[in-house]
Amino acid sequence: MKDILSTTIVIFGGSGDLARRKLVPGLFSLYQKGRLPENTRIIGYSRSAYSDTEYRAFLRGHAEKFAKVWNAEQWAEFEPKLSYVSGVFDDDKAFDRLKIAVLAGDGNLGNCLYYMSIAPRFFTSVAQQLHEHGMVQKSDAGFKRVIVEKPFGHDLESAQQLNRDLHSYLDEDQIYRIDHYLAKETVQNIMVFRFANTIFEPLWNRNYIDHVQITAAESVDVGTRAGYYDSAGVLRDMFQNHLMQLLALTAMEPPASFEADAVRNEKAKVLQSLRPITHARLGTQTVRAQYAGYLDSEGVPADSQTPTYAALKVYIDNWRWKDVPFYLRSGKGLKTKATEIIIQFKKPPHMMFPISNDFVISSNYLAICIQPHEGIHLRFEAKVPDTDSNMESVLMDFHYSDEFGEIIMPQAYEKLLLEALEGDATLFTRSDGIEAAWAFMDPVIRGLETKYGPRMATYDKGSWGPAEADELLNRSRRKWRHGCAEHK
Repeated sequence: MKDILSTTIVIFGGSGDLARRKLVPGLFSLYQKGRLPENTRIIGYSRSAYSDTEYRAFLRGHAEKFAKVWNAEQWAEFEPKLSYVSGVFDDDKAFDRLKIAVLAGDGNLGNCLYYMSIAPRFFTSVAQQLHEHGMVQKSDAGFKRVIVEKPFGHDLESAQQLNRDLHSYLDEDQIYRIDHYLAKETVQNIMVFRFANTIFEPLWNRNYIDHVQITAAESVDVGTRAGYYDSAGVLRDMFQNHLMQLLALTAMEPPASFEADAVRNEKAKVLQSLRPITHARLGTQTVRAQYAGYLDSEGVPADSQTPTYAALKVYIDNWRWKDVPFYLRSGKGLKTKATEIIIQFKKPPHMMFPISNDFVISSNYLAICIQPHEGIHLRFEAKVPDTDSNMESVLMDFHYSDEFGEIIMPQAYEKLLLEALEGDATLFTRSDGIEAAWAFMDPVIRGLETKYGPRMATYDKGSWGPAEADELLNRSRRKWRHGCAEHK
């Protein structure tokens, strides 16, 4: 009987915030569900000095707090899988120790999943060290995969350079670029909703849809991260990755299959079809703003032009979406935390009902609620009882918590770790998709940093953003929807 290969998960940045709050609790949840491969070991690697015993105790304290379901007996079974190697990311001797630790499983490398939960400036160094120590070369004796955390580049040029650097040591099919938004159940449900339900897909085009809104609102401000945040801003932090990926899923064509490359091909086509926002159009298609008090935050220059809020009007130049506007917005310090996609349908072309001249019929819309109240809402018009033809908007809704009861929604990182272990790259971003998103966003970001961009607006914390964002839609007699926040 053939021996089962060991599986080793190495977390670079193993003592960091992401590892202790998301990654190890996610792996513990997979263990509880019986979904970790047999003979799995988890090695943390970072500069902090821990023995294996100290590392396990350190992680236990966080797992008790952040695990979806805490069970002390199961942790006691899981804990021996954890070990630790101390070192920096360009230290040959430390990587010698790491390789010895990996080989300690059964004397072979076996299956290896390396997670780069580290600053982007270290990505290439780690890939080079893994390659030079013979730890990522492909072979018949198990897979060798690397998960890369965002941000993936600071602009188009740096993203392209990072891709070239990683490709010096890894094949593209070994690289799993992670965006945790893509692992949320409601994001994954977008494709099921569209392509498994024939009542909506025939309407999913320019003939029936007036416009689309994609919102990622955060109620918290930048807090203690102001110094770091000011070097990125909302466009780099949210638009280039999360919102571009939601846009691609919403607008993509049906893939030929649910294979990873088939799905990612269609997503890349959408991003490559985005109509450039030229300098001349920045004033009519973009809004940028800072919440009141941002400039007083520690680490933020008094003359900072970094936006904490932005809104874009975007077009996709293909057959399905020609001239349908997509409105994207995201910001810090807003009224509530909400991520949602609004599909606004066109109004009926003719109204034959005997209604008053001042009555304005509301358009139907579909709200895909990604967080925090996961579900789908459909608003349509209904006749008010005991009237001739009076109408009111009514709602049909679906919520995961109502429909599936006690099923615990998995954390995004739990899902992504499992997909990487299984070799399913569907939820991970490919190099051409990354570069296409940057190719669109880079000129916008650079334009807004110059005299061509609109002036920096301001907004109060706890609001829905600046008045200029409302005007972006009002100019075409549209308005922002809060389809999920209004119907919890």
